[in-house]
Amino acid sequence: MLEIFLDGDACPVKDEVERVALRHGLVVHIVSNGGLRPSRNPQFHHVLVAAGPDAADDWIAEHIGPGDLAVTSDLPLAARCLAKRASVLNPKGEAVSEDGIGMALAVRDLNRHLREVTGRETRHAGFSKTDRSRFLGALENAIQAIRRRSP
Repeated sequence: MLEIFLDGDACPVKDEVERVALRHGLVVHIVSNGGLRPSRNPQFHHVLVAAGPDAADDWIAEHIGPGDLAVTSDLPLAARCLAKRASVLNPKGEAVSEDGIGMALAVRDLNRHLREVTGRETRHAGFSKTDRSRFLGALENAIQAIRRRSP
């Protein structure tokens, strides 16, 4: 059965995931190292992991399986989920695929190197209503696509 694994650290679409999951009757695992308000929805499982840079990622990567869906903006975690044959969406509603993950990781590493060399900070665009709307549509489409592939 399809389950959603939400990387809870700095994820702006928790409410949207909960709303869509409730409509579809899906279990959601929101994984973080604290600071999140638990949901009253019994299908929304809060997983609290120990402090550490990759503790939430490790938990998700250990528990996600084929036919599940991860929501994360963390590219190394996305790669780990794809390796386990799960689907991945980022919070802006963009699907992360096997075909594109290698290039995305390479660009990420290049940008990190350039920041280290130049000392410039990375500026992230804000999260807009358009991003939220795009995510909702992409989440619905991803759930439908996974269900079509399931026996």
